[in-house]
Amino acid sequence: MKLIIAEKPSLARNIVAAIPGGIMKKNKYSYTNGEYTVTWAFGHLFSLCDIEDYNPRPEGVENWTMANLPCFPKKYRFELKKDGSGKTDTGIKEQFEAIKNLCKSADTIINAGDSDREGEIIVRIIIDHALTKEEKSAKKLCRLWLPDQTAETIGKALESPGDECDYDNLAYEGYARTFIDWLYGVNLTRYATLRTGTLLRVGRVIVPIVKAIYDRDMQIEHFVPEKYYSISSSINGIELNSKKKFKKEELDKANASCAEYNAAGAYVVSVKRKKDTVNPGKLYSLSKLQSFLGKKYKMSMSDSLAAVQRLYESGYVTYPRTNSEYLASAEKDKVKEIIQQVAEVGYHVEFKDGKSIFDDSKIESHSALTPTKKIPKKDSLGPDDAKVYGAIIRRFAAVFCSEPCVADKTEIIINVGPRDAEPIEQFTIKGTVILEAGWTKYDDYSAKDRVLPKLNKNDDIPIDFKPIERETSPPKHYTIETLNNYLKNPFREDIAAANSETSDEQKDDSEDYKAIFEGLELGTEATRTGIIDNARKSRYIELNKNTYTILPDGKYMIESLSRLGIGMDKYKTAHIGRALKMVYRGEYKITQCLAIAQSEIAEVFEEKNCASPETDTEEGFYGDIVGKCPLCGENVVKGKYAYGCANYKECGFKIPLVICERVISKSNAVLLLENGISSKISGFRSKNGKLFDARLRIKDGKTVFDFS
Repeated sequence: MKLIIAEKPSLARNIVAAIPGGIMKKNKYSYTNGEYTVTWAFGHLFSLCDIEDYNPRPEGVENWTMANLPCFPKKYRFELKKDGSGKTDTGIKEQFEAIKNLCKSADTIINAGDSDREGEIIVRIIIDHALTKEEKSAKKLCRLWLPDQTAETIGKALESPGDECDYDNLAYEGYARTFIDWLYGVNLTRYATLRTGTLLRVGRVIVPIVKAIYDRDMQIEHFVPEKYYSISSSINGIELNSKKKFKKEELDKANASCAEYNAAGAYVVSVKRKKDTVNPGKLYSLSKLQSFLGKKYKMSMSDSLAAVQRLYESGYVTYPRTNSEYLASAEKDKVKEIIQQVAEVGYHVEFKDGKSIFDDSKIESHSALTPTKKIPKKDSLGPDDAKVYGAIIRRFAAVFCSEPCVADKTEIIINVGPRDAEPIEQFTIKGTVILEAGWTKYDDYSAKDRVLPKLNKNDDIPIDFKPIERETSPPKHYTIETLNNYLKNPFREDIAAANSETSDEQKDDSEDYKAIFEGLELGTEATRTGIIDNARKSRYIELNKNTYTILPDGKYMIESLSRLGIGMDKYKTAHIGRALKMVYRGEYKITQCLAIAQSEIAEVFEEKNCASPETDTEEGFYGDIVGKCPLCGENVVKGKYAYGCANYKECGFKIPLVICERVISKSNAVLLLENGISSKISGFRSKNGKLFDARLRIKDGKTVFDFS
């Protein structure tokens, strides 16, 4: 008997529908027809054990404690997932017991997890817990790798499933990622929470994502606009904007420059007019699709992922969690069949070849998102699903459109200055007019027609340059699109937004694919949406329409982690990401990858050398007693934002934890309470940004500066 273990019930149903031979018998846990038995998981049936399973708490201690931290297991253990009360989930336990019995009676076990590293290990973990090593060695283990969930694709995959060992490196990467995220999550979340008294969800990816939004918002908050002058001329539809800029106090220089330009005159150096084709954008990766949907429909990443997942499970689109915008060369025949079906529903399409569409070097595991041969019936999809499917099929139709988009493109070069000398400045103005719509009938094209006046070489150009007062602008908040672009390659400047004058097709994306394949991206297409959603649910960030902003809890988390020396930035995350890719390529073992994470985590827990009171920033743990209240004699304890009197509601005494951007150390708080004055403290920052040193003194129950 061949046992197929699907990752989810929906996939199990699709597999059953694709198995030839008629209806299969169904019970509570599986389908069977004698040759095949199909069962299912509910995604993860197992999760990693908690710290207490490796390092028990001291006797009598019920809450989190530093006594069993940090925890670096020698061997990681899994257990069946628990419900909200901490008990093993009954439904999960029953399903696993059924799978276990089926595994024991099967000759062949086929892993039908999702086609990524997460899906790879979900089913492997189930099999490892269902069978002993001896039992497992007696079975034939196979892999069902599905680029989509149509009956035709599933049927072909069942005819020749892959050997499980061909996917070992993918599994090793999946295990390494799971263990590493556990190490960071449980160790640093507990540490940061115990230090601050506030639950801080510290993770390898969530922290740099929140930090990116925090950093951008702080840039905006602290941005001071500056006035400046530029010089421009606009006559008869010819607009010339100089690259020169003048400070607000340089108006005289701006006027002098305008006078120089106007006296020198201007003329046409060259005029180039040609008919040219405008290329469509590339096929969608998941993040590019989510960026488009966020920009056009204000659809959140979690909503768009849920919709595209439903379409995938219904067999309408290919595997969604892809980071590529290209198709594999081996898929050309399949694409021709899809084109036939797309043509039948009214799109004018034909097969096209070329590196802009088919490029194996830019595919890691999965090709770009496309429709399948299975086209949904009209009005059969819900509102979100219809929007998502429409975006995918329209982009596919645009890429394979049989009618070119033809434009009249004009480029005019104008010199300001005498004809017989080097120009004072040269200007290039461009215009485009769409002559034949082509693919723009199907896919969004936002560039507006720009008609330029008819000019010829050597024509004199009337000019009237004037100073224009302008103001520098702050950076913009992250949007779904710009955050996605940043996360895909956090080590380059923001990628220009889609639908600019240069189409996606014309942009060089080799740098971005290099970053993805090296593991430099923050999160993956499979995990990024869930992590951002968790950050929103944790009230760290907010998504308003299409714009992300930091929330007070997110600001507190980032600033607290900075004070605690937990540097979960993009550099450390990318370092781990690169190591995970080396596991996938067989260049690293799991243990080598884990060693990097353990070393970084161990640094956080190392006892710091006692700094001098002047430079000390060590703030201790939440609840630490630092002295007696000078007003009422009660204990002063470290709280979330201050060292405060235990009787604070009535007394009101506190020493702020941060004063003028400087952390007040526990040692200085102790001195302040013992002697009424602290040591000299360096590193305070004034409102105008200047650093200064001072002591702190208690005066009339308040903490004040003492510059004596």
